[in-house]
Amino acid sequence: MIVLFSAALLAGCTGAKKENPFFSEFDTPFGVPPFDKIKNEHFLPAIQEGIKQNTREIEKIASNKEAPTFENTILALDRSGEMLERVTPVFFNLYSANTNDELQKINQEVTPILTKHMDDIFLNGKLFSRVKAVYDARESLNLNPEQMKLLDNTYKNFVRSGADLPEAEKEKLRQINQELSMLSVKFGDNLLAENKNYQLVIDNPADLEGMPQSVIDMAAQIAKERNLEGKWVFTLDVPSIVPFLQYNKNRALREQIKTAYANRANHDNEYDNKNIISRLVKLRLEKARMLGFDTYADYVLDRNMAKIPANVYDLLMRLWNAALPVAKKEAADMQKMIDQEKGGFKLAKWDWWYYAEKVRKQKYDLDENMLRPYFELNNVREGVFYTANRLYGITFKPLPDLPKYHPDVQSFEVLDKDGSHLGILYLDFFPRAGKRGGAWCTEFREQVKDEKGNRVPPVVSIVTNFTVPSGNTPSLLSPDEVETFFHEFGHGLHSLFADYTYRGTAEVPRDFVELPSQIMEHWAFEPEVLQVYAKHYQTGEVIPSNLISKIVESGKFNQGFATVEYLAASILDMDYHTVKDTTPVNVPSFEKQSMDRIGLIPEIDPRYRSTYFAHVFSGGYSAGYYSYIWAEVLDCDAFAAFKEKGNIFDQQTAQAFRDHILSRGGMYEAMDMYRAFRGKEPSIEPLLEKRGLK
Repeated sequence: MIVLFSAALLAGCTGAKKENPFFSEFDTPFGVPPFDKIKNEHFLPAIQEGIKQNTREIEKIASNKEAPTFENTILALDRSGEMLERVTPVFFNLYSANTNDELQKINQEVTPILTKHMDDIFLNGKLFSRVKAVYDARESLNLNPEQMKLLDNTYKNFVRSGADLPEAEKEKLRQINQELSMLSVKFGDNLLAENKNYQLVIDNPADLEGMPQSVIDMAAQIAKERNLEGKWVFTLDVPSIVPFLQYNKNRALREQIKTAYANRANHDNEYDNKNIISRLVKLRLEKARMLGFDTYADYVLDRNMAKIPANVYDLLMRLWNAALPVAKKEAADMQKMIDQEKGGFKLAKWDWWYYAEKVRKQKYDLDENMLRPYFELNNVREGVFYTANRLYGITFKPLPDLPKYHPDVQSFEVLDKDGSHLGILYLDFFPRAGKRGGAWCTEFREQVKDEKGNRVPPVVSIVTNFTVPSGNTPSLLSPDEVETFFHEFGHGLHSLFADYTYRGTAEVPRDFVELPSQIMEHWAFEPEVLQVYAKHYQTGEVIPSNLISKIVESGKFNQGFATVEYLAASILDMDYHTVKDTTPVNVPSFEKQSMDRIGLIPEIDPRYRSTYFAHVFSGGYSAGYYSYIWAEVLDCDAFAAFKEKGNIFDQQTAQAFRDHILSRGGMYEAMDMYRAFRGKEPSIEPLLEKRGLK
């Protein structure tokens, strides 16, 4: 391996082995990472050593003189790389949730190393010949269904990684993979820098008119942290920008911050992402063509439920044609209000959130400020735990002394309904300079079974960017943040309930993996659940029934906007990844043509514009952002199964969902698992009903 390391790092590697916590099993409660002992300088030597160990394991498998078998080839592969499995989840999770300049530099070093290592495995001719021999003999091996799935996944992963290519093509693919990996890193680093570098500083109290006091207090706290005491600072983090757009009466300031948000990494400076996108799109198409696919979307979707781009476009456009007229009607309602107020201007992108709140208030006598006091973060957390307990019987035991990577992180032991240990759960709620935007669920250790067949429980982490406490006011969540908490917790349950044998059967198709998360959203605002967790943070009063009724009545409000902005981003993603011409795309022109083709109205931006579309250019959702709406067809149909029983906590239905969906990982084909749970294929009607698009 031709890799250059700094002399200081190399000199310290040997002596550091004894002190480096990654060089042995973690000696901590429940085997969680010893965050209190892990230092930045531990990562590179540990990853380097993990690669060396894994390389020796791979060579042993590939050079085995015995005939290839499931055990000595497929199973041996699945169990290899133990040290890498220990260190890489910790590194990449900290890189996303608690990064710094040093971790970013390390990431730039380890990404090409790890990319090369994976290519060394999947492009190893001797190794592939053994995998193929086992695969070709599969019908005679008497494998159980999970073993057959592992074999099928392993073989296809090799083929999809170029194992069948001629040697010259393999070398070209290596070069493409290296460049793709580094471009993705650069895209994400640019976006993080753009977010960190922007702030809207307000020094005139009149420019805060209309803002909730809790939001004003949060902005004052951010200003104080940035040595701007006596002023107010708003950032591009969602808990800051969204309430600003919803409530601030100063239209010019709304335009300023919305424009800054929409043009992140689009300033023709060192953090500009346009050339990166153009190069990524070109290289992805070249890679797909080399592997026998017409487009990169064909390559991605081949492993998903959707299978081909036409199926994705069919669903997206059916929903687009239903949602766009609703969004236009919503825009007309807002323009009518502007005209009634003699505003003298046409509704624009920076007005939508503001006037949506005013229309909501007018139509339903409801706004977010009425709800936030009932959505105190810890109460919402207890509502999430309550829902999981009612459905599955699990409980959550606080472990405040467990090692953690940041003081804000909360930690819990999750106990199954019989009291046995199910896993560990970390909760990391608030924005900070070193955390990327959005919300996600991840694992510091995935569930698997050891060589004796014992379940190794997972260590799961949910990371969000929720409204921060300020002064004497605790974290009060918006309805969207409440829904996000339930969503990510659904991913958490998927990880906690996992009960499969092999790492190679863990992966779930991208357009199926959102089913466990999105179904949890359905419980968030059910009256029965609200009465448990929605308690006023000052008085302890349970949310009044008239407010619950208003939440239910307004459930379909602004769904035209929400659906259109999401679908626009999904279509933009698909358009980038169905190009068939390797000529570099001009990003602004491409985006405009894509949105003009579907008739996106000027009052709405795609939820993610190209230069900050991290899901597809630095994450795992390329040609896959459609997955949320694809899975929503499933989750709405699945929740209907509870409704049909007349009990949203029906134990039999919950157990079936756990048995057939949550515990299975990717052991079986996704639609087979869904049919096993539901007894039929999903219907789109519950989705249309939920979004008010029928």
